[in-house]
Amino acid sequence: MIQYIDAAAYIEMIKSGAALIERNKQFVNELNVFPVPDGDTGTNMSMTINAGVTALSQKAPKTVTAVADTAAGALLRGARGNSGVILSLLFRGMSKALKSVTEMTVVDFSAALSEGVTAAYKAVMRPTEGTILTVSRLVAEAAARYSESGEDFMELFETLISAGDEALAGTTEQNPVLKKAGVVDSGGQGYMFLLKGMYACLQGDPVTVSGNDARGSDHADFAAFRDEDITFTYCTEFIVNRENRRSPEALRDYLSGVGDSLVFVEDDEIIKAHVHTDQPGDVLTQALKYGSFVSVKIENMRNQHTQLVFTSESDEGGKATEEPVSAPETPVEAAPEKKYGTVAVCAGEGIGEVFRNLGADALVTGGQTMNPSTEDILTAVQSVPAEVVFVLPNNKNIIMAAQQCDRLTEKTVIVIPSKTIPQGVSSLISFDDSLSTEELTEALTEATKSVKTAQITYASRDSDFDGLKINAGEYLALLEGGIVGSGRDLAELLSSVSRRFAEDDCEVITVYYGEDVDEYSANAVAAKFRSDFPDADVTAVYGGQPVYYYMISAE
Repeated sequence: MIQYIDAAAYIEMIKSGAALIERNKQFVNELNVFPVPDGDTGTNMSMTINAGVTALSQKAPKTVTAVADTAAGALLRGARGNSGVILSLLFRGMSKALKSVTEMTVVDFSAALSEGVTAAYKAVMRPTEGTILTVSRLVAEAAARYSESGEDFMELFETLISAGDEALAGTTEQNPVLKKAGVVDSGGQGYMFLLKGMYACLQGDPVTVSGNDARGSDHADFAAFRDEDITFTYCTEFIVNRENRRSPEALRDYLSGVGDSLVFVEDDEIIKAHVHTDQPGDVLTQALKYGSFVSVKIENMRNQHTQLVFTSESDEGGKATEEPVSAPETPVEAAPEKKYGTVAVCAGEGIGEVFRNLGADALVTGGQTMNPSTEDILTAVQSVPAEVVFVLPNNKNIIMAAQQCDRLTEKTVIVIPSKTIPQGVSSLISFDDSLSTEELTEALTEATKSVKTAQITYASRDSDFDGLKINAGEYLALLEGGIVGSGRDLAELLSSVSRRFAEDDCEVITVYYGEDVDEYSANAVAAKFRSDFPDADVTAVYGGQPVYYYMISAE
Protein backbone atom coordinates (compact mmCIF):
# COMPACT_ATOMS: atom_id res chain seq x y z
CA MET A 1 0.00 0.00 0.00
CA ILE A 2 1.22 3.50 -0.86
CA GLN A 3 -0.49 6.15 1.25
CA TYR A 4 1.85 9.09 0.68
CA ILE A 5 3.78 10.47 -2.26
CA ASP A 6 6.60 12.90 -1.60
CA ALA A 7 8.23 15.38 -3.96
CA ALA A 8 10.87 12.99 -5.27
CA ALA A 9 8.31 10.29 -6.01
CA TYR A 10 5.96 12.77 -7.71
CA ILE A 11 8.78 13.99 -9.94
CA GLU A 12 9.56 10.42 -10.99
CA MET A 13 5.87 9.79 -11.72
CA ILE A 14 5.71 12.81 -14.00
CA LYS A 15 8.92 11.76 -15.75
CA SER A 16 7.58 8.26 -16.30
CA GLY A 17 4.29 9.60 -17.67
CA ALA A 18 6.15 11.95 -19.99
CA ALA A 19 8.33 9.10 -21.21
CA LEU A 20 5.32 6.95 -22.09
CA ILE A 21 3.82 9.82 -24.08
CA GLU A 22 7.16 10.28 -25.85
CA ARG A 23 7.33 6.59 -26.68
CA ASN A 24 3.86 6.64 -28.16
CA LYS A 25 3.69 10.11 -29.67
CA GLN A 26 3.62 8.87 -33.26
CA PHE A 27 0.79 6.50 -32.41
CA VAL A 28 -1.13 9.46 -30.93
CA ASN A 29 -0.28 11.60 -33.98
CA GLU A 30 -1.78 9.01 -36.29
CA LEU A 31 -5.11 9.03 -34.47
CA ASN A 32 -5.85 12.38 -36.09
CA VAL A 33 -8.71 11.62 -38.46
CA PHE A 34 -8.28 14.64 -40.73
CA PRO A 35 -6.05 13.51 -43.64
CA VAL A 36 -3.98 16.72 -43.88
CA PRO A 37 -0.41 16.64 -42.57
CA ASP A 38 -1.21 18.12 -39.16
CA GLY A 39 -1.40 15.04 -36.98
CA ASP A 40 0.81 16.44 -34.26
CA THR A 41 -1.21 15.89 -31.07
CA GLY A 42 1.29 13.39 -29.71
CA THR A 43 4.24 15.60 -30.57
CA ASN A 44 2.60 18.64 -28.98
CA MET A 45 1.71 16.79 -25.78
CA SER A 46 5.18 15.28 -25.56
CA MET A 47 6.95 18.61 -26.01
CA THR A 48 4.61 20.25 -23.50
CA ILE A 49 5.06 17.67 -20.72
CA ASN A 50 8.79 17.47 -21.34
CA ALA A 51 9.07 21.20 -20.72
CA GLY A 52 7.92 20.32 -17.22
CA VAL A 53 10.36 17.42 -16.93
CA THR A 54 13.25 19.69 -17.89
CA ALA A 55 12.25 22.29 -15.27
CA LEU A 56 11.87 19.64 -12.58
CA SER A 57 15.28 18.19 -13.39
CA GLN A 58 16.91 21.61 -13.19
CA LYS A 59 15.23 22.80 -9.99
CA ALA A 60 14.68 19.53 -8.05
CA PRO A 61 11.88 20.96 -5.83
CA LYS A 62 11.60 19.48 -2.33
CA THR A 63 7.85 19.58 -1.64
CA VAL A 64 4.84 18.39 -3.59
CA THR A 65 3.64 22.00 -3.72
CA ALA A 66 6.91 23.09 -5.30
CA VAL A 67 6.82 20.19 -7.77
CA ALA A 68 3.28 21.10 -8.82
CA ASP A 69 4.11 24.79 -9.15
CA THR A 70 7.30 24.14 -11.13
CA ALA A 71 5.59 21.70 -13.50
CA ALA A 72 2.58 23.98 -14.00
CA GLY A 73 4.71 27.01 -14.83
CA ALA A 74 6.93 25.12 -17.23
CA LEU A 75 4.05 23.38 -19.00
CA LEU A 76 2.22 26.66 -19.43
CA ARG A 77 5.21 28.27 -21.13
CA GLY A 78 6.03 25.16 -23.12
CA ALA A 79 2.45 24.43 -24.21
CA ARG A 80 2.06 23.67 -27.92
CA GLY A 81 -1.20 23.17 -29.78
CA ASN A 82 -4.63 22.85 -28.23
CA SER A 83 -3.85 19.46 -26.72
CA GLY A 84 -0.68 20.79 -25.10
CA VAL A 85 -2.46 23.85 -23.74
CA ILE A 86 -5.23 21.73 -22.21
CA LEU A 87 -2.61 19.45 -20.66
CA SER A 88 -0.87 22.49 -19.18
CA LEU A 89 -4.17 23.78 -17.79
CA LEU A 90 -4.81 20.44 -16.11
CA PHE A 91 -1.44 20.75 -14.37
CA ARG A 92 -2.10 24.41 -13.55
CA GLY A 93 -5.36 23.55 -11.83
CA MET A 94 -3.66 20.73 -9.95
CA SER A 95 -1.03 23.11 -8.64
CA LYS A 96 -3.76 25.33 -7.15
CA ALA A 97 -5.14 22.37 -5.20
CA LEU A 98 -1.73 21.25 -3.93
CA LYS A 99 -0.78 24.37 -2.01
CA SER A 100 1.01 23.73 1.32
CA VAL A 101 1.38 20.02 0.61
CA THR A 102 4.68 18.40 1.55
CA GLU A 103 3.54 14.81 1.03
CA MET A 104 0.49 14.02 -1.05
CA THR A 105 -2.39 11.74 -0.02
CA VAL A 106 -5.03 10.12 -2.20
CA VAL A 107 -7.44 12.85 -1.12
CA ASP A 108 -4.93 15.54 -2.13
CA PHE A 109 -4.30 14.00 -5.55
CA SER A 110 -8.00 13.41 -6.23
CA ALA A 111 -8.82 17.02 -5.36
CA ALA A 112 -5.99 18.15 -7.62
CA LEU A 113 -7.35 16.16 -10.56
CA SER A 114 -10.75 17.77 -10.08
CA GLU A 115 -9.28 21.25 -9.86
CA GLY A 116 -7.30 20.57 -13.03
CA VAL A 117 -10.44 19.62 -14.92
CA THR A 118 -12.19 22.76 -13.68
CA ALA A 119 -9.32 24.93 -14.93
CA ALA A 120 -9.29 23.23 -18.34
CA TYR A 121 -13.06 23.52 -18.88
CA LYS A 122 -13.04 27.19 -17.87
CA ALA A 123 -10.35 27.99 -20.43
CA VAL A 124 -12.11 26.35 -23.39
CA MET A 125 -14.74 28.65 -24.85
CA ARG A 126 -16.95 25.86 -26.19
CA PRO A 127 -15.97 22.56 -24.54
CA THR A 128 -16.56 19.58 -26.79
CA GLU A 129 -17.29 16.16 -25.34
CA GLY A 130 -15.46 13.17 -26.73
CA THR A 131 -12.08 14.83 -26.18
CA ILE A 132 -9.30 14.95 -23.59
CA LEU A 133 -11.68 17.11 -21.53
CA THR A 134 -14.16 14.25 -21.27
CA VAL A 135 -11.52 11.68 -20.40
CA SER A 136 -9.87 13.85 -17.73
CA ARG A 137 -13.27 14.75 -16.22
CA LEU A 138 -14.42 11.14 -15.90
CA VAL A 139 -11.03 10.17 -14.46
CA ALA A 140 -11.32 12.95 -11.86
CA GLU A 141 -14.85 11.85 -10.97
CA ALA A 142 -13.63 8.27 -10.46
CA ALA A 143 -10.81 9.58 -8.26
CA ALA A 144 -13.25 11.58 -6.14
CA ARG A 145 -15.42 8.52 -5.56
CA TYR A 146 -12.47 6.36 -4.59
CA SER A 147 -11.04 8.97 -2.20
CA GLU A 148 -14.22 8.93 -0.12
CA SER A 149 -13.08 5.66 1.47
CA GLY A 150 -9.84 4.51 -0.14
CA GLU A 151 -6.30 5.65 0.68
CA ASP A 152 -3.99 3.47 -1.43
CA PHE A 153 -2.40 5.11 -4.49
CA MET A 154 -2.02 1.74 -6.20
CA GLU A 155 -5.75 1.08 -5.96
CA LEU A 156 -6.48 4.66 -6.92
CA PHE A 157 -4.52 4.42 -10.16
CA GLU A 158 -6.09 1.08 -11.01
CA THR A 159 -9.45 2.81 -10.63
CA LEU A 160 -8.35 5.82 -12.68
CA ILE A 161 -6.99 3.75 -15.54
CA SER A 162 -10.09 1.59 -15.69
CA ALA A 163 -12.34 4.65 -15.74
CA GLY A 164 -10.06 6.44 -18.20
CA ASP A 165 -9.89 3.56 -20.65
CA GLU A 166 -13.68 3.29 -20.59
CA ALA A 167 -14.02 7.05 -21.13
CA LEU A 168 -11.49 6.97 -23.95
CA ALA A 169 -13.35 4.18 -25.72
CA GLY A 170 -16.51 6.22 -25.36
CA THR A 171 -15.05 9.18 -27.26
CA THR A 172 -15.55 7.25 -30.50
CA GLU A 173 -19.31 7.34 -30.02
CA GLN A 174 -19.40 10.89 -28.64
CA ASN A 175 -17.71 12.50 -31.61
CA PRO A 176 -19.26 11.83 -35.05
CA VAL A 177 -15.96 12.40 -36.83
CA LEU A 178 -14.19 9.88 -34.60
CA LYS A 179 -17.03 7.43 -35.10
CA LYS A 180 -16.73 7.58 -38.88
CA ALA A 181 -13.01 6.95 -38.63
CA GLY A 182 -13.38 4.29 -35.94
CA VAL A 183 -10.73 5.77 -33.65
CA VAL A 184 -10.54 7.30 -30.18
CA ASP A 185 -9.66 10.90 -29.38
CA SER A 186 -5.94 11.57 -29.75
CA GLY A 187 -5.70 14.00 -26.83
CA GLY A 188 -7.55 11.62 -24.55
CA GLN A 189 -5.21 8.84 -25.62
CA GLY A 190 -2.21 11.00 -24.76
CA TYR A 191 -3.67 11.73 -21.34
CA MET A 192 -4.11 8.01 -20.67
CA PHE A 193 -0.47 7.38 -21.57
CA LEU A 194 0.44 9.97 -18.94
CA LEU A 195 -1.60 8.21 -16.26
CA LYS A 196 -0.31 4.77 -17.24
CA GLY A 197 3.26 6.00 -17.15
CA MET A 198 2.68 7.36 -13.64
CA TYR A 199 1.19 4.04 -12.58
CA ALA A 200 4.17 2.13 -13.95
CA CYS A 201 6.40 4.28 -11.77
CA LEU A 202 4.30 3.46 -8.69
CA GLN A 203 4.69 -0.22 -9.55
CA GLY A 204 8.44 0.16 -9.44
CA ASP A 205 8.91 -0.05 -13.21
CA PRO A 206 9.19 3.57 -14.39
CA VAL A 207 9.10 4.21 -18.13
CA THR A 208 12.23 5.64 -19.69
CA VAL A 209 12.95 6.93 -23.16
CA SER A 210 15.77 5.43 -25.15
CA GLY A 211 17.21 6.95 -28.30
CA ASN A 212 15.20 4.53 -30.42
CA ASP A 213 11.96 5.52 -28.69
CA ALA A 214 12.49 9.21 -29.37
CA ARG A 215 13.41 8.89 -33.05
CA GLY A 216 12.31 6.83 -35.98
CA SER A 217 14.60 4.42 -37.77
CA ASP A 218 15.21 6.94 -40.53
CA HIS A 219 16.99 9.32 -38.18
CA ALA A 220 20.68 9.36 -37.40
CA ASP A 221 21.81 7.33 -34.41
CA PHE A 222 23.67 9.96 -32.43
CA ALA A 223 24.70 7.36 -29.87
CA ALA A 224 27.08 6.04 -32.49
CA PHE A 225 29.19 9.17 -32.18
CA ARG A 226 31.71 9.37 -29.39
CA ASP A 227 32.26 12.50 -27.34
CA GLU A 228 35.67 13.00 -28.86
CA ASP A 229 34.10 13.06 -32.33
CA ILE A 230 32.61 16.46 -31.50
CA THR A 231 35.12 19.05 -32.70
CA PHE A 232 33.43 22.04 -31.08
CA THR A 233 31.42 21.98 -27.88
CA TYR A 234 28.73 24.63 -28.32
CA CYS A 235 26.03 24.80 -30.97
CA THR A 236 25.41 28.55 -31.06
CA GLU A 237 22.47 30.17 -32.83
CA PHE A 238 21.36 33.78 -32.85
CA ILE A 239 19.24 36.33 -34.64
CA VAL A 240 20.40 39.94 -34.40
CA ASN A 241 18.73 43.09 -35.68
CA ARG A 242 20.77 45.02 -38.22
CA GLU A 243 21.03 48.48 -36.69
CA ASN A 244 24.07 49.87 -38.52
CA ARG A 245 25.91 49.60 -41.83
CA ARG A 246 28.56 47.10 -40.78
CA SER A 247 29.20 44.54 -43.46
CA PRO A 248 27.72 41.14 -42.58
CA GLU A 249 30.49 39.51 -44.58
CA ALA A 250 32.94 40.48 -41.85
CA LEU A 251 30.84 38.57 -39.32
CA ARG A 252 30.53 35.62 -41.68
CA ASP A 253 34.32 35.51 -42.07
CA TYR A 254 34.81 35.71 -38.30
CA LEU A 255 32.39 32.85 -37.62
CA SER A 256 34.08 30.72 -40.28
CA GLY A 257 37.34 31.14 -38.40
CA VAL A 258 36.09 30.15 -34.93
CA GLY A 259 33.97 27.10 -35.72
CA ASP A 260 32.31 24.88 -38.28
CA SER A 261 28.82 23.90 -39.49
CA LEU A 262 28.17 27.55 -40.27
CA VAL A 263 24.78 28.58 -41.62
CA PHE A 264 24.56 32.32 -42.22
CA VAL A 265 21.53 34.22 -43.55
CA GLU A 266 21.08 37.97 -43.72
CA ASP A 267 18.69 40.49 -45.18
CA ASP A 268 18.08 44.20 -44.71
CA GLU A 269 16.66 43.72 -41.23
CA ILE A 270 18.33 40.79 -39.48
CA ILE A 271 21.28 38.43 -39.44
CA LYS A 272 20.62 34.82 -38.48
CA ALA A 273 23.51 32.47 -37.84
CA HIS A 274 24.22 28.94 -36.64
CA VAL A 275 27.76 27.81 -35.80
CA HIS A 276 29.52 25.14 -33.77
CA THR A 277 32.26 26.75 -31.70
CA ASP A 278 34.23 26.64 -28.46
CA GLN A 279 33.87 30.40 -28.08
CA PRO A 280 30.15 31.22 -27.83
CA GLY A 281 30.82 34.27 -25.69
CA ASP A 282 33.14 35.78 -28.30
CA VAL A 283 30.61 34.96 -31.02
CA LEU A 284 27.85 36.85 -29.20
CA THR A 285 30.15 39.80 -28.55
CA GLN A 286 30.91 40.08 -32.26
CA ALA A 287 27.22 39.73 -33.15
CA LEU A 288 26.28 42.57 -30.79
CA LYS A 289 28.35 44.93 -32.92
CA TYR A 290 25.58 44.71 -35.53
CA GLY A 291 22.63 45.41 -33.25
CA SER A 292 20.41 43.98 -30.51
CA PHE A 293 19.56 40.31 -30.20
CA VAL A 294 16.18 39.01 -31.24
CA SER A 295 17.01 35.55 -29.87
CA VAL A 296 19.99 33.49 -28.77
CA LYS A 297 20.33 29.76 -28.12
CA ILE A 298 23.39 27.79 -27.02
CA GLU A 299 23.49 24.00 -26.76
CA ASN A 300 26.32 22.06 -25.14
CA MET A 301 26.64 19.21 -27.60
CA ARG A 302 28.70 17.11 -25.25
CA ASN A 303 26.03 16.70 -22.61
CA GLN A 304 22.94 17.48 -24.72
CA HIS A 305 21.85 20.14 -22.24
CA THR A 306 20.10 23.07 -23.90
CA GLN A 307 19.80 26.47 -22.29
CA LEU A 308 18.53 29.73 -23.69
CA VAL A 309 20.79 32.73 -23.41
CA PHE A 310 19.24 36.14 -23.17
CA THR A 311 22.12 38.17 -21.71
CA SER A 312 25.87 37.75 -21.41
CA GLU A 313 28.08 39.49 -18.86
CA SER A 314 31.37 40.83 -20.18
CA ASP A 315 34.67 40.55 -18.35
CA GLU A 316 37.23 43.35 -18.18
CA GLY A 317 38.68 42.27 -21.50
CA GLY A 318 35.34 42.80 -23.23
CA LYS A 319 34.66 39.09 -23.76
CA ALA A 320 31.36 37.61 -22.77
CA THR A 321 31.39 34.57 -20.52
CA GLU A 322 31.73 31.33 -22.42
CA GLU A 323 29.43 29.39 -20.11
CA PRO A 324 25.78 29.42 -21.18
CA VAL A 325 23.54 31.02 -18.61
CA SER A 326 20.03 29.94 -17.67
CA ALA A 327 17.15 31.73 -19.29
CA PRO A 328 15.05 33.88 -16.99
CA GLU A 329 11.57 32.48 -16.43
CA THR A 330 10.07 35.55 -18.12
CA PRO A 331 11.71 37.01 -21.25
CA VAL A 332 13.08 40.54 -21.00
CA GLU A 333 10.21 42.98 -21.57
CA ALA A 334 10.64 45.87 -23.98
CA ALA A 335 9.58 49.19 -22.46
CA PRO A 336 6.45 50.64 -24.12
CA GLU A 337 7.15 53.23 -26.80
CA LYS A 338 3.67 53.15 -28.32
CA LYS A 339 0.20 52.02 -27.42
CA TYR A 340 -0.31 49.16 -29.89
CA GLY A 341 1.91 46.46 -31.34
CA THR A 342 1.40 43.24 -33.28
CA VAL A 343 2.82 39.72 -33.38
CA ALA A 344 2.06 37.34 -36.26
CA VAL A 345 2.64 33.59 -36.38
CA CYS A 346 3.62 32.36 -39.81
CA ALA A 347 5.95 30.14 -41.79
CA GLY A 348 7.62 30.90 -45.09
CA GLU A 349 10.01 33.63 -46.14
CA GLY A 350 7.50 35.35 -48.40
CA ILE A 351 4.66 35.19 -45.88
CA GLY A 352 6.94 36.71 -43.27
CA GLU A 353 7.81 39.52 -45.65
CA VAL A 354 4.11 40.21 -46.22
CA PHE A 355 3.50 40.59 -42.50
CA ARG A 356 6.61 42.75 -42.04
CA ASN A 357 5.52 45.03 -44.86
CA LEU A 358 2.11 45.39 -43.22
CA GLY A 359 3.76 46.58 -40.02
CA ALA A 360 3.96 43.48 -37.82
CA ASP A 361 6.36 44.22 -34.97
CA ALA A 362 7.45 40.62 -34.43
CA LEU A 363 7.05 37.26 -36.13
CA VAL A 364 6.91 33.80 -34.61
CA THR A 365 7.81 30.90 -36.85
CA GLY A 366 5.07 28.31 -36.79
CA GLY A 367 1.94 26.97 -38.38
CA GLN A 368 0.65 23.64 -39.59
CA THR A 369 2.73 20.72 -38.23
CA MET A 370 4.96 23.08 -36.19
CA ASN A 371 2.96 24.79 -33.49
CA PRO A 372 4.99 27.30 -31.48
CA SER A 373 4.88 27.12 -27.70
CA THR A 374 3.34 29.72 -25.42
CA GLU A 375 6.93 30.61 -24.47
CA ASP A 376 7.80 31.25 -28.13
CA ILE A 377 4.86 33.59 -28.54
CA LEU A 378 5.49 35.24 -25.16
CA THR A 379 9.08 36.01 -26.12
CA ALA A 380 7.85 37.79 -29.23
CA VAL A 381 5.19 39.67 -27.26
CA GLN A 382 7.75 40.82 -24.71
CA SER A 383 10.01 42.12 -27.49
CA VAL A 384 7.33 44.49 -28.81
CA PRO A 385 7.69 47.99 -27.30
CA ALA A 386 3.95 48.52 -26.85
CA GLU A 387 1.41 48.58 -24.03
CA VAL A 388 -1.13 46.45 -25.90
CA VAL A 389 0.04 43.64 -28.17
CA PHE A 390 -2.32 42.00 -30.66
CA VAL A 391 -1.39 38.42 -31.59
CA LEU A 392 -2.43 36.87 -34.91
CA PRO A 393 -2.08 33.06 -34.50
CA ASN A 394 -3.19 32.35 -38.09
CA ASN A 395 -3.92 28.73 -37.22
CA LYS A 396 -6.75 27.30 -35.13
CA ASN A 397 -4.36 25.04 -33.22
CA ILE A 398 -2.23 27.98 -32.05
CA ILE A 399 -4.99 30.22 -30.69
CA MET A 400 -5.11 28.63 -27.23
CA ALA A 401 -1.35 28.71 -26.79
CA ALA A 402 -1.36 32.41 -27.66
CA GLN A 403 -4.18 33.12 -25.21
CA GLN A 404 -2.04 31.92 -22.29
CA CYS A 405 0.44 34.78 -22.79
CA ASP A 406 -1.74 37.46 -21.23
CA ARG A 407 -1.30 36.06 -17.72
CA LEU A 408 2.48 35.84 -18.13
CA THR A 409 3.27 39.47 -18.95
CA GLU A 410 2.53 42.97 -17.71
CA LYS A 411 1.54 43.90 -21.25
CA THR A 412 -2.06 43.54 -22.36
CA VAL A 413 -2.20 40.67 -24.87
CA ILE A 414 -5.22 40.40 -27.15
CA VAL A 415 -5.47 37.36 -29.40
CA ILE A 416 -7.36 37.87 -32.65
CA PRO A 417 -8.77 34.45 -33.62
CA SER A 418 -7.28 34.30 -37.11
CA LYS A 419 -7.25 30.71 -38.32
CA THR A 420 -5.43 31.18 -41.63
CA ILE A 421 -2.65 33.33 -43.02
CA PRO A 422 -5.04 35.31 -45.27
CA GLN A 423 -7.26 36.05 -42.28
CA GLY A 424 -4.22 37.41 -40.45
CA VAL A 425 -3.22 39.50 -43.46
CA SER A 426 -6.74 40.90 -43.81
CA SER A 427 -6.78 41.73 -40.11
CA LEU A 428 -3.45 43.55 -40.23
CA ILE A 429 -4.48 45.52 -43.31
CA SER A 430 -7.40 46.92 -41.32
CA PHE A 431 -5.20 47.98 -38.39
CA ASP A 432 -6.05 51.54 -37.29
CA ASP A 433 -4.14 52.76 -34.24
CA SER A 434 -6.47 55.75 -33.83
CA LEU A 435 -9.19 53.43 -32.50
CA SER A 436 -9.74 52.52 -28.87
CA THR A 437 -8.58 49.08 -27.77
CA GLU A 438 -12.13 47.74 -27.81
CA GLU A 439 -12.87 49.23 -31.22
CA LEU A 440 -9.62 47.96 -32.70
CA THR A 441 -10.19 44.47 -31.32
CA GLU A 442 -13.61 44.39 -32.92
CA ALA A 443 -12.29 45.72 -36.23
CA LEU A 444 -9.46 43.19 -36.43
CA THR A 445 -11.78 40.33 -35.54
CA GLU A 446 -14.35 41.41 -38.12
CA ALA A 447 -11.64 41.62 -40.77
CA THR A 448 -10.91 37.92 -40.34
CA LYS A 449 -14.51 37.21 -41.37
CA SER A 450 -14.24 39.11 -44.64
CA VAL A 451 -11.93 36.62 -46.33
CA LYS A 452 -12.37 33.04 -47.50
CA THR A 453 -9.30 30.83 -47.52
CA ALA A 454 -8.71 27.84 -49.78
CA GLN A 455 -5.65 25.66 -49.24
CA ILE A 456 -4.10 23.08 -51.51
CA THR A 457 -1.98 20.49 -49.76
CA TYR A 458 -1.53 16.72 -49.98
CA ALA A 459 -3.25 13.82 -48.24
CA SER A 460 -0.91 12.45 -45.60
CA ARG A 461 -2.66 9.06 -45.49
CA ASP A 462 -5.55 7.05 -46.88
CA SER A 463 -8.85 8.14 -45.41
CA ASP A 464 -12.59 7.90 -45.84
CA PHE A 465 -13.68 11.30 -44.61
CA ASP A 466 -17.34 12.32 -44.62
CA GLY A 467 -18.09 9.94 -47.47
CA LEU A 468 -15.11 11.10 -49.54
CA LYS A 469 -12.47 8.48 -50.30
CA ILE A 470 -9.00 10.03 -50.06
CA ASN A 471 -5.75 8.38 -51.06
CA ALA A 472 -2.38 9.21 -49.57
CA GLY A 473 -0.31 11.49 -51.76
CA GLU A 474 -3.23 13.02 -53.64
CA TYR A 475 -3.79 16.73 -53.84
CA LEU A 476 -6.24 17.83 -51.16
CA ALA A 477 -8.29 21.02 -51.43
CA LEU A 478 -9.66 22.67 -48.30
CA LEU A 479 -11.95 25.67 -47.91
CA GLU A 480 -12.42 27.28 -44.50
CA GLY A 481 -11.16 24.07 -42.91
CA GLY A 482 -13.55 21.76 -44.74
CA ILE A 483 -12.60 19.38 -47.54
CA VAL A 484 -13.55 20.46 -51.06
CA GLY A 485 -12.10 17.42 -52.77
CA SER A 486 -9.02 15.36 -53.51
CA GLY A 487 -7.40 13.77 -56.52
CA ARG A 488 -4.44 13.69 -58.87
CA ASP A 489 -5.80 16.46 -61.11
CA LEU A 490 -4.83 19.83 -59.63
CA ALA A 491 -6.71 21.79 -62.30
CA GLU A 492 -9.94 20.02 -61.42
CA LEU A 493 -9.50 20.80 -57.73
CA LEU A 494 -8.80 24.46 -58.49
CA SER A 495 -12.00 24.57 -60.53
CA SER A 496 -13.89 23.21 -57.53
CA VAL A 497 -12.40 25.96 -55.37
CA SER A 498 -13.31 28.55 -57.99
CA ARG A 499 -16.93 27.40 -58.03
CA ARG A 500 -17.08 27.75 -54.26
CA PHE A 501 -15.58 31.24 -54.44
CA ALA A 502 -18.23 32.16 -57.02
CA GLU A 503 -20.93 31.74 -54.38
CA ASP A 504 -19.88 35.18 -53.09
CA ASP A 505 -18.73 38.35 -54.78
CA CYS A 506 -14.94 38.28 -55.07
CA GLU A 507 -13.14 41.57 -55.50
CA VAL A 508 -9.62 40.55 -54.51
CA ILE A 509 -8.02 37.11 -54.93
CA THR A 510 -4.48 36.41 -53.77
CA VAL A 511 -2.60 33.23 -54.57
CA TYR A 512 0.21 32.57 -52.07
CA TYR A 513 2.45 29.86 -53.46
CA GLY A 514 4.62 27.63 -51.34
CA GLU A 515 8.20 26.50 -51.17
CA ASP A 516 7.58 23.55 -53.52
CA VAL A 517 5.93 25.60 -56.28
CA ASP A 518 7.74 27.51 -59.02
CA GLU A 519 6.75 30.99 -60.18
CA TYR A 520 5.57 29.80 -63.59
CA SER A 521 3.07 27.35 -62.07
CA ALA A 522 1.85 29.96 -59.61
CA ASN A 523 1.24 32.48 -62.38
CA ALA A 524 -0.73 29.85 -64.27
CA VAL A 525 -2.98 29.34 -61.25
CA ALA A 526 -3.44 33.09 -60.92
CA ALA A 527 -4.32 33.30 -64.62
CA LYS A 528 -7.03 30.70 -64.12
CA PHE A 529 -8.66 32.78 -61.39
CA ARG A 530 -8.37 35.92 -63.53
CA SER A 531 -10.26 34.07 -66.23
CA ASP A 532 -12.92 32.87 -63.80
CA PHE A 533 -13.22 36.27 -62.08
CA PRO A 534 -12.50 38.94 -64.73
CA ASP A 535 -13.66 41.77 -62.45
CA ALA A 536 -11.45 40.75 -59.52
CA ASP A 537 -7.93 41.89 -58.75
CA VAL A 538 -5.90 38.66 -58.83
CA THR A 539 -2.29 38.50 -57.65
CA ALA A 540 0.27 35.72 -57.21
CA VAL A 541 2.55 36.24 -54.19
CA TYR A 542 5.52 34.10 -53.18
CA GLY A 543 4.80 32.77 -49.71
CA GLY A 544 7.42 30.07 -49.38
CA GLN A 545 5.17 28.27 -46.91
CA PRO A 546 5.68 24.58 -46.16
CA VAL A 547 2.87 22.01 -46.22
CA TYR A 548 0.54 24.02 -48.49
CA TYR A 549 1.28 24.29 -52.20
CA TYR A 550 -1.18 27.15 -52.44
CA MET A 551 -3.11 29.31 -50.00
CA ILE A 552 -5.74 31.26 -51.94
CA SER A 553 -7.70 34.07 -50.36
CA ALA A 554 -10.88 35.63 -51.71
CA GLU A 555 -12.35 38.87 -50.39
